[in-house]
Amino acid sequence: MAGHRQSKKRRYITWAAVGAAVVAGAGIAAQTSMAATAWPAQKTFTGRAFDTCTAPSQSAMKAWHTGFYGAAAVYVGGRNRGCAQPNLTASWVKSVNSLGWKLIPLYVGAQPPCQSGSSPEKLTASTAASLGTQDAADAVAKASALGMKAGSPVYLDMEAYDTTNTSCDNAVLTYVRAFDKGLRAKTYRSGSYGFTSSSAKAIATAKDKTDLPGNLWYALWDKQNTTTADWPWGTSQFTGHSRGHQYMVNSKEAHGGVTLTVDRDAWDAPVAIVG
Repeated sequence: MAGHRQSKKRRYITWAAVGAAVVAGAGIAAQTSMAATAWPAQKTFTGRAFDTCTAPSQSAMKAWHTGFYGAAAVYVGGRNRGCAQPNLTASWVKSVNSLGWKLIPLYVGAQPPCQSGSSPEKLTASTAASLGTQDAADAVAKASALGMKAGSPVYLDMEAYDTTNTSCDNAVLTYVRAFDKGLRAKTYRSGSYGFTSSSAKAIATAKDKTDLPGNLWYALWDKQNTTTADWPWGTSQFTGHSRGHQYMVNSKEAHGGVTLTVDRDAWDAPVAIVG
């Protein structure tokens, strides 16, 4: 996310360097071994969403509920989460949900070993599986503590990296698979946030789809509010309300008399089950 873990300038440099409503059962085609578990119906939102580093105050969320946006992404946890979250509590979640907001849980887990820069938590080939399992358990605990129930998705934020580095890419996919399996074990849906030139591409183009997320949130800053027109991969992939698209970053906007700087997202994918 722009400015959430890295500065906008740094993220553009990194990106360039590496290649730069309720629907039951939807969005889980890429996830395996789900048939044996009785899953809560998926809660889907289709429309415009925003994400910002720190969850806004309750009063700001009330002011912003004008109809332009219908959902907001919130950083529920992860050692690489870039901002403090003084507003993000169970009572805040309950309150904004009652206003009509849909929430998108985002977790900033371990980052790739070949990624430039430093991160508090980086995975390696030898730690990828164990870290993925560990971080999934933490993500579920954090989401649950906020009142986001089983059946909710958690989107794993994987920033840009060099996917042509085979050992690095394999380690990342090992981590993602372990994270996905950990979520599913607790009946939480899995999703991934990443760049079309790197981290999202790695998920979408992997030959072995086993245990990879069933929902993909792709960053492509083309200012197109769509999850279909600019979709860069096969049209049969991530269908059935399984796509999000971050199409604009660092947009300073005023709604209801309150100004925030946000990233814009086109959304047609699972959101948190609250209440």
